[in-house]
Amino acid sequence: MERKKYFVSVASGEISQVQFGNNDDFTIYATDAEVKDLRAKMDVMHNAEIKSFWRAHVPIMPYHHDKANDQYNAGIQEAFQMIYHLGDEQTKSDMKDMGILGAEYL
Repeated sequence: MERKKYFVSVASGEISQVQFGNNDDFTIYATDAEVKDLRAKMDVMHNAEIKSFWRAHVPIMPYHHDKANDQYNAGIQEAFQMIYHLGDEQTKSDMKDMGILGAEYL
């Protein structure tokens, strides 16, 4: 399958072939299947984020005992790993400089 260029913004959850505004935090080259997989990971993060928002309104439930928080953390780690492996050289360099991933994932 052919790899296409995509611009990714983890903060907004955007994956786009069109560079617009601030959607170009990272640049990746991916197949349709890889983009679908990345989208699924980002959707898990979004759903966990919503659950964590509602949990935050329950004062007797500490965040470190929150399954949604754990799901979000796992999702963002998986998404960043995938972005790193699909990313162009600038993306990989930026991610290394930011220290987003530990050495075991690079």
